[in-house]
Amino acid sequence: MEAVVLVGGQGTRLQPLTLRTPKPMLRLAGVPFLAHLIARLRAAGVDHLVLATSYLPTAFSGYLGDGEGIGLRIDYVTERVPLGTGGGIRNVAGHLESGPDEPVLVLNSDIVSGHDLSAQLDLHRRAGAAVTLHLVEVEDARPFGCVPTDPQGRVTDFVEKSDHPVANLINAGCYVFTRQVIDEIPAGRPVSVERETFPGLLSAGSLVMGYVEPSYWLDVGTPATFVQASADVVRGVAPSEVLPGPVGDTLVDVAATVAATADVTGGSAVGAAMIDDGVRVDGCVVGDGTHIESDAQLVRCLVGSDARIGARCTLTDAVIGDGATVGADNDLAAGIRVWNNAVIPPASIRFSPLP
Repeated sequence: MEAVVLVGGQGTRLQPLTLRTPKPMLRLAGVPFLAHLIARLRAAGVDHLVLATSYLPTAFSGYLGDGEGIGLRIDYVTERVPLGTGGGIRNVAGHLESGPDEPVLVLNSDIVSGHDLSAQLDLHRRAGAAVTLHLVEVEDARPFGCVPTDPQGRVTDFVEKSDHPVANLINAGCYVFTRQVIDEIPAGRPVSVERETFPGLLSAGSLVMGYVEPSYWLDVGTPATFVQASADVVRGVAPSEVLPGPVGDTLVDVAATVAATADVTGGSAVGAAMIDDGVRVDGCVVGDGTHIESDAQLVRCLVGSDARIGARCTLTDAVIGDGATVGADNDLAAGIRVWNNAVIPPASIRFSPLP
C-alpha cells in the first residue's frame, strides 16, 4: 500500500517557529507532528511513503532517512516551484509503484484526525470510486468550501465559501485516489484538486465518494489549534500510537527540570526545559532548552526551544520564537508573537492587544 503526504507548505501562520523548522516537523505532544500521521499510515497497511516536499526539504530526510528504522520505504520529491495540491500530487507520480486501478492514499500534513483510514480505503474499493474523500461535519460551514453528497454518499458538487452553504460537510484533507486519476492530472503546472481535479471528475461522470465518520479532526494551521491538538493528544482526546508517555494531564520530558511548586497542567507538553518555583503552565507546548523563571504564568502558549521567560511574566495565547528572551514582569496578551532570538526588556510590555 502506498501513500503520499503533502509536506511542502511554509507554515506562515505558525511563524516564527517555522522559519527554521517546517510545520510537520514541529513537536506536537512530544514528537514531530509528522510522526503521528506516519503511525496512522503504518497501521492502515502503508509500506511505501512518498513525501512531497518543498520548504526546508532536508529536515524530513534528516529525520526519517529511507524509512527502514520505522518499517517503511520512503521517497522524497522536492517541488521547485509551487504547484498547488493537485500539481504536487502529480509531481510525485513517477515514484509510485501502484497499478492504474490500485488505491493510493493522499494526505495533507496539517491535520490531526482519528478517522479510520482502513474503512475509507474499504469504501473506495467497494464503490469502485475514482476518488474517495474524507469529509467531516461542522456546525458552521461558512468559513469553508462545502462538499454535498447524495444519500448513497456520492459527492455531487464542490461549493466555494458562502454565507449560505448548501451542506455542512467539508473536505478533511485525506483522499484515496485510484492511481490512474493521479496520472491524468496535468503535469508541470499548478493544479488545485478542490477547484479543478475533483469538479472535473464530476463533470466527466466519474464516481467521487465521501467518507464521513464522527471522529476527532482538527486543522492545526494556527498557533491556537496547534496547542489544542497537542493537548488533545496528550490527554487522549485525539488518538496517537506514538505519544512518548502515558495519556494524562501532562507530558514532561524525562530530561526536564520542574520545581515541586510549579503547576504544569491542561495537556501541556514540556520538552527538556527548566521550570522554576511557582510557575504555572496550562495547555502549552514548551520546547527543549527553554527556561521559565519563578512565578511566571503561561496559558495556551507555543514556546520554541532555548527561549527564556522571565520571572512573574504573564503570557496568554502567545508564540515565543526559538532563542527569544522575555524579560521579567512582562504581560503578553493574546496574539503576540516574539521573533526568534528577540529580546523584550523587563517590564516593557504590560498589555498587547490583538493585531
